[in-house]
Amino acid sequence: MGICFMFYANAFFYTDVIRVLLLFYMTMVWGTLLARLWLKEPITVSRVVSILLGFSGMFVILSVEPGIPLPANPGDWMALISGLAWAFAAVLMKKEEKTNAWDLSVCYFLWASIIALAIMVLPFFGQASAPEWPTVVSVLPWFVPVVLLLLIPSTLALTWGAPLLSPGVTGVLFLTEISVATIATAILTDEPFGIREITGVVLISLAGTAEFIASMFRPQRK
Repeated sequence: MGICFMFYANAFFYTDVIRVLLLFYMTMVWGTLLARLWLKEPITVSRVVSILLGFSGMFVILSVEPGIPLPANPGDWMALISGLAWAFAAVLMKKEEKTNAWDLSVCYFLWASIIALAIMVLPFFGQASAPEWPTVVSVLPWFVPVVLLLLIPSTLALTWGAPLLSPGVTGVLFLTEISVATIATAILTDEPFGIREITGVVLISLAGTAEFIASMFRPQRK
């Protein structure tokens, strides 16, 4: 999890936003395949439909041609590795689903901090200077409340909920990030929110509910 989110967050500094999203959300595919190989979960028709709907919604919102870009720079590789890392993390959490969410969250923050420091200090992609302490202190008044009120609760929710779901499903549900970002951007800025954006949000929403809808029409076993 630490590798996933640190690489995902830093990938935006080294490549285009669209490429980061497209490569990271391949995690839907990786999670489904790893769950099949490791946990013996079946790859259902509804899962395939869900993944296709998710990618379609993302392509529509981002206005890109269908197809996944091949990694071509450090940021692309970070995005791809972050998606693979999440798929592995989701499979491990599912395999050990009785692990306490607090334990997972503490381990995540510990290793994410270590990885973040390594990215900052080591010259992976060109040496960048660390921020001065006055700069760090200046952001604490808003950074600390964000961590306490948003980051920690969302991490606890993730580490509690992810082990209860199939790894492929968690990857699909992550796509709601794009829907929420699209709606929030339209509300907070002058970005347009028209037919294309509505279509993308609907497709992503259908992706997140496809398996639930399919289960409603599946014959019940007696």
